[in-house]
Amino acid sequence: MPLVDTHPSGSRANFIGSLFMVLAMALFALEDTFVKAAARQLPVGEILMLFGLGGAVVFAATATSRGERLFVPDVLSKAMRIRFVFELTGRLFYIFALALTPLSSATAILQATPIVVVMGAALVFGEKVGWRRWTAIAIGLLGVMIILRPGAEAFSPLSILAVLGMLGFAGRDLASRAAPRTLGTNVLGFYGFVTVLIAGIIVSVWEGVPLVVPHLASGGFIALAVLVGACAYSSLMKAMRTGEVASVTPFRYSRLIFGAALGIFLFGEQLDLPMVTGCILIVASGLFILWRGRKVAKSA
Repeated sequence: MPLVDTHPSGSRANFIGSLFMVLAMALFALEDTFVKAAARQLPVGEILMLFGLGGAVVFAATATSRGERLFVPDVLSKAMRIRFVFELTGRLFYIFALALTPLSSATAILQATPIVVVMGAALVFGEKVGWRRWTAIAIGLLGVMIILRPGAEAFSPLSILAVLGMLGFAGRDLASRAAPRTLGTNVLGFYGFVTVLIAGIIVSVWEGVPLVVPHLASGGFIALAVLVGACAYSSLMKAMRTGEVASVTPFRYSRLIFGAALGIFLFGEQLDLPMVTGCILIVASGLFILWRGRKVAKSA
């Protein structure tokens, strides 16, 4: 007798979906850790190229095995071109943030992505967002500002890299909603990593830093980042397709816990009061937005 139902339903489906979401967030945090570790030896441009190439190969193989075509006219649609720009921005600046700033703070700022997506959906797609969610959005953005602490002695201009990466990912998510339905998640994943590869080429040419032969350790870190990232993406898709979106999405914030823990234990980072306060505001506002959105949808 199988331990897990083939097609779980109700609360059991939400429980299983939540477990997959937590697993996905843990794996994404590990992916960030491996990328940051590789940045100790490899130039950022080379990391982007290797990571992008590896991810593209994985998703191309997955899409091909499922009979999905990679090269179709819809790939050149306006929504996909916009998605390319935001994906390029998000990947580029977030990789720089991982390489140059603490893992815990970069992970914390990234958690504001869903908040910005809701704000963008209201401004770009005209989705109805009431004053309660607008207030939560403002509180979440305030949390980001507390983490950045502009004007304070502890402020680092490099922290802006994580903000730009977060904005890029939010724009990518919004553009993905407008992407043609004919493009599956594996195809979108393939072109997402192709964008990372292109970003790496751009950075390498711009910096003029020669490519280096990866050490065994750094090469292994990149390979692990690709493998773990692919597993994380699969777990994320499984989570979203198993349980209700409103039930499993809040567990995205577990990435903050994993990222902070890895930053503390592996890189000797420290969490101070402003950092913790900002994280609490971001998570609390994000959870409220999800809860309020679900309540509004039920009453509609």
